[in-house]
Order: sequence, then structure tokens, then C-alpha cells
Amino acid sequence: MISEELTNIYQLLLDRFGPQHWWPGQTTFEIITGAILTQNTNWTNVEKAIKNLKAADCLTPEKLHRLDPNRLAELIKPAGYFNIKAKRLKNFLSWLFENYDGILDNLDNVDTDTLRTELLAIKGIGPETADSILLYALNREIFVIDAYTARVACRHHLIDPPADYHQLQDLFQSNLPQDIKLFNEYHALLVRAGKQFCRPKAGCSGCPLENLPHSTDIECL
Repeated sequence: MISEELTNIYQLLLDRFGPQHWWPGQTTFEIITGAILTQNTNWTNVEKAIKNLKAADCLTPEKLHRLDPNRLAELIKPAGYFNIKAKRLKNFLSWLFENYDGILDNLDNVDTDTLRTELLAIKGIGPETADSILLYALNREIFVIDAYTARVACRHHLIDPPADYHQLQDLFQSNLPQDIKLFNEYHALLVRAGKQFCRPKAGCSGCPLENLPHSTDIECL
């Protein structure tokens, strides 16, 4: 059964890699900012951008909302595509202030489906970013899908390609216990496996999933 296969994969990854302690961030807003900045870049660059925001003492919704867009772009330059990402951060903040008085705690009483729909309506916020915000910042039971997750799922015959974001998300959410900590850890472990072994050109030797049935010539997403 798929649920048993998913559980087995999770345990093999956890046994090898251990807890991943995702998502790094001292505050809810820092995690949200990181989720937006990490699009199309690596986390090391995001850390530099966040460090700049902290040094400028503007890593709060209120201060970032008031910050000049050009100054914001300058501060987040290490994250790449800084002008675009500055606009995306501003778009998120405009939504937060226009709908929830700029207070993240006001999101607590909004159901997850509604909140996800609203996040996806923000220009520059796609499914992966929206779900990262929901899971890691707002502690909602939603599984994040990315290229690493898709690659592992398809190569291990958990789903037939081509599979879209929704189909892959349903695969995990329908076959795992609805547990925020599990969803958090599982996604982080899949990213670790994807970066280290399950790359576009697979390097299966030494992978914790090496002995499971798999094909390396399958791509997904």
C-alpha cells in the first residue's frame, strides 16, 4: 500500500539523515520572508539577505511595509532577482495590511483552504511558496511539494508521471497521518535526499532509498 511505502521511505530517510530542524527563522515573519526570498536561489543567499534586513532593523511587517521599495531591493540583493522579490514581499505585505491590519495573529482564525486561496491570489506567490508559508510559518497541516519531492515520488513509482502539484500533494496528504510535525520533517528529508542523491542525474549509490524499487530515467513536474 502507498501509505506503507511512504512510511517506509520516511523512516529510512530519518534514520540516515536525522531531524532537519526546518524551517530556520526566529519569528513567524522571518520564516515567511525566507519562504518568499528562497524562490530560485539557495538558502545560503537567503540567509545573507535576512541578515541584511536584521542589521537594518526592519524585519517586521510594519517596518518592511513602510520601507522604500528600492531600499528593500538593495537589502535583499544577495537573494537574487532582488527587484522582483522586493515586489513580491511588498505584495504580501499589502495583502496582510489591507485584509488583516498587518497582524499575523489575525490569520489564526482563518481556515486553511481560505488562507491558501488568498495567498495564491497574491502576485508572485505560487503553490510551493504559499504552502511553505502555511506549513512552516503558520503551522497548518499541508504538505509542501517541490522538484525534489516530485523526483523521489516518481522515481520510486509512488505516482505515475506526469503528475501536477495538486496530484503530488494529494498523494502525501491522503496517505499520511495529518500531522504538522510529520509533514514538516518529511518534506525537509525529501529535500535533503533530492539535493544529495536524487538529482536530475540520479546518484543512487549510498542513498538511503537505494534498495527500494526505483527507476532513474523518470522525471516529474
